[in-house]
Amino acid sequence: MDQFQSIELLHADQYDPEDELINDARLKTLLIILMPTYSQGEPPEEAEWFCKYISESSEDFRFPKNALIKLRFIILGVGDSNYGDDFCKCAFNLERCLKNLQANCLIPMTGIDVSSNESIEDQFSRWFDNLSLIFQQSDRTVPPSRNSRSSISPEYSCSEKTDSSDFEELCSPPDQIVDLEDLVEPIKVRSKDGESKSSTLINDMITPKIRKELSKQGYKLVGTHSGVKLCRWTKSMLRGRGGCYKHTFYGIESHRCMEATPSLACANKCVFCWRHHSNPVGTKWQWNLDDPEMIFNDLQKQHYSMINEFKGVPGVLPERIDSARTIRHCALSLVGEPIMYPKINELIRLLHSRSISTFLVTNAQFPDAIKNLEPVTQLYVSVDASSKISLKKIDRPLFHDFWERFLDSLRYLSLKNQRTVYRLTLVKSWNSDEIDGYAELVMIGRPEFIEIKGVTFCGDSSDSKLTIKNSPRHCEVVGFSQSLTIKINHLIRQNIIKHKGNEGFNSPDIENEFYAIASEHEHSNCVLLAKKKFYISGFWYTWIDYDRFDSLIKEYYESKGKKTFSSKDYCAQTPRWANFGAKEQGFDPEQTKVKKERRHYNQTM
Repeated sequence: MDQFQSIELLHADQYDPEDELINDARLKTLLIILMPTYSQGEPPEEAEWFCKYISESSEDFRFPKNALIKLRFIILGVGDSNYGDDFCKCAFNLERCLKNLQANCLIPMTGIDVSSNESIEDQFSRWFDNLSLIFQQSDRTVPPSRNSRSSISPEYSCSEKTDSSDFEELCSPPDQIVDLEDLVEPIKVRSKDGESKSSTLINDMITPKIRKELSKQGYKLVGTHSGVKLCRWTKSMLRGRGGCYKHTFYGIESHRCMEATPSLACANKCVFCWRHHSNPVGTKWQWNLDDPEMIFNDLQKQHYSMINEFKGVPGVLPERIDSARTIRHCALSLVGEPIMYPKINELIRLLHSRSISTFLVTNAQFPDAIKNLEPVTQLYVSVDASSKISLKKIDRPLFHDFWERFLDSLRYLSLKNQRTVYRLTLVKSWNSDEIDGYAELVMIGRPEFIEIKGVTFCGDSSDSKLTIKNSPRHCEVVGFSQSLTIKINHLIRQNIIKHKGNEGFNSPDIENEFYAIASEHEHSNCVLLAKKKFYISGFWYTWIDYDRFDSLIKEYYESKGKKTFSSKDYCAQTPRWANFGAKEQGFDPEQTKVKKERRHYNQTM
């Protein structure tokens, strides 16, 4: 690259195109632009003005159409092919607009796909090798520049300038120089929809890179798309140090719970995801498909292996290890979207046939899958925001019609006879002031329970802007829960008056539709709201009679779905210590509370 007198690496927000672009064209600048595409086809926040100005200028009749005729540019896009038409959308649009302004594109836009089986580093190296060959060719034919001025380009871009007319040969008409594309091997560029048209090969969901990342995080991977991991609360209860919030709210035995998923892929990239987006994403099943029985057997095998490995840990109770060797519960919520797995109903049947209760969590982006889902012990929907705008900001969904899918999922949830739950993750300064919107969503899905949990800060991540300040305190979660309960009950009263008048309050069962705070788990920063139909004769019945559920689901299967049952058919009384307001704040008194002391020392120099 001897023809360049200066090469400068700058960030998009350091460059004002309104002031610099025309001047850079006059100086015959070469801009090498690295342009990522964020969710929903938008540029990163720092590059918004750059993209907006160039887009508007390309449509503005007042902008001289040949003003950028001496500007040269190369664009490398970064995107995710799982976003379909939005794959590298910002880079494609930027290339089109610059061409409309008569700027010279030296190489057709190349897109790096973060979901490709090929690593990002390898894709970049291949692109860079081709770029280097082009400049090597120019070094042999073009004298070095003597005069240049530094400038910038967007989103970690490389700006290379020359004031020499000799380098114009790179952009001369085709009859004057060798075609740039003839200088190097073709660069493999994915189409805008992210598909490789010539390839019909079906890949495994777990690529070597994903396997490496998730294995490093402690996941045991099963087959080509499933995984299992030992929950921290399983470890805690093996030591007799307390169970998770599900133990407090619903009576599970935390040390006998297997946390797993048949699909590591997800349709969202939530800002608070504590897996830091190391799992794959997708809007449909596009991978090889493993058999449900193989998945179940291997999940169970891996889980028991992790339990056995833990038996030598100091403080572990031998009787708990023995008990944990029989799985009683399965939380289908580990990572990804379990309901994406096409044979999810078969897997659930296998779990139920072994007397394993099922707690399935979905992100509400696959309404048809919810509609067709057979009964589970408890069905969750993650409700991370109350409006289309905030859901887009927090969940960063892949689907364009994400909001419609979200609402349809809630509607189908309302038709289920089993226990249904809204899971709200409270992110301070993001969604903690959306009480009215959340209450409206409750009126759509009418869940029997609402879990409200403060987001847990999981460390810094390049994919998330959350900090420790976004984690609410338990008292703030309680305050939000109280305000939400009041608002929901107000809407229920309004709805009764609207459809039945004041006479509607005379119904003996009408009180069952209202909500109240039933339980809390202070350690998890979590609060449970429940319909008052579970408040029977002065006692809460949020716990589950798991043996009764086993009998009911067996009858359901044997009758081929004709013998149905409801959530009240398998509820059990909640112990006093688990009630909201109890001095234990959700900690089981039969467990031993261990408070770790953190000592911080200051060194005096």
